[in-house]
Amino acid sequence: MYLKKITFSTLLLLFSCSVFTVLAQNNLPLKYKRSTVYAGIEVGSKGVKMSLVELAKKVTDENSFNILKDTSVNTDFISFSPVTFSATLNALYGLYETGLTKYNIPTGRIFTVVSSGVKVIADKEEKDQWITNLIDSFKLRVNDKARMVDVISPEEEARLSHLGIVPESKRYTTFLIDIGSGNTKGGYFPNMNTDNIKLFNLSWGTKSISNATEKRMDDDKSMDNFYKQLQRVLTGDADKEITYAVNVSGAYNMSDNVAFSGGAAWATATLMFPDLINDPVITVTYEQVENFNKKLFEDYDSYSEKSILKELSKDNPDRDAIASAVKTVNKVFDQKAMLSGSGLLLKIMRQFEGIKERKQFYLVKNGQVGWISAYVGKNSGR
Repeated sequence: MYLKKITFSTLLLLFSCSVFTVLAQNNLPLKYKRSTVYAGIEVGSKGVKMSLVELAKKVTDENSFNILKDTSVNTDFISFSPVTFSATLNALYGLYETGLTKYNIPTGRIFTVVSSGVKVIADKEEKDQWITNLIDSFKLRVNDKARMVDVISPEEEARLSHLGIVPESKRYTTFLIDIGSGNTKGGYFPNMNTDNIKLFNLSWGTKSISNATEKRMDDDKSMDNFYKQLQRVLTGDADKEITYAVNVSGAYNMSDNVAFSGGAAWATATLMFPDLINDPVITVTYEQVENFNKKLFEDYDSYSEKSILKELSKDNPDRDAIASAVKTVNKVFDQKAMLSGSGLLLKIMRQFEGIKERKQFYLVKNGQVGWISAYVGKNSGR
């Protein structure tokens, strides 16, 4: 397998705390005898997510980093309405309290951030005050004026994601692209210096593509009309921005591999290759993703939990795990979201389908916690 699971061997050298015995009592699947558990809570475009990560005290190999639990609440913050603002604030406070009380994680080991996707959309729609109000309201709710809530820049998010997902052996030949809900960001290290990443940044993500499509539908809410309007969005401003961003990045000439992470990559990989449930990274071609996107529109039911299980052998030892993963994907992404995410994925992949040179494409399933976990690693030694 080309890409490895998320590791932070360098970053983890900063950690030196013992895990509280009460954590084990809360049924967290701890992996190491001496470790520390941290929580990272991210306000994203689609909702609020908390990741619990276990970090070994002594770093001896690549398995010193363990994802314990991911919890998310869909709130659609980038709709910037009183209802979604209230839902996001409640989710942020609720997950913070969950980490504090249910898992007994001290406030100093709970990190709270606002993702770059939210910032990009807020800038685009002149809604920055909504972010400020959310942060101020959260600090008031937890009665902690000094609580740090960073608004992450696309550049820093891309840099941390690359360090967290791409193995060191492929560090300087891989272009990593994370497709989020509100934006897409990524990059590569052209000068063999991980302090500075050549940023690739789009103001389009799965949710923003879907929202733009919905606005074009008028009174016809059919799936046929959604698909037609989606193509217009993807071939319009989105396509122009993608083409420009790829050309400016210089990534085509500098990268042999193009790896995609984020929710759209995870969902696409899970539904396309359910039998590879245990593989964190899937190798794909442009044609395979193109056929997948087409089938999503024409025969969406074939990607249901029932249909996929029907195609599997009853003796498959991973049937339960596959069923659970597919069910989760279908819960998080409906047909419109899957079409939007995979459609955006295709548009970006198309830019690397050269006549003389074709890149190797990868879909990273576990990349969704890459940057937030790296952020925890970077800041936990204070």
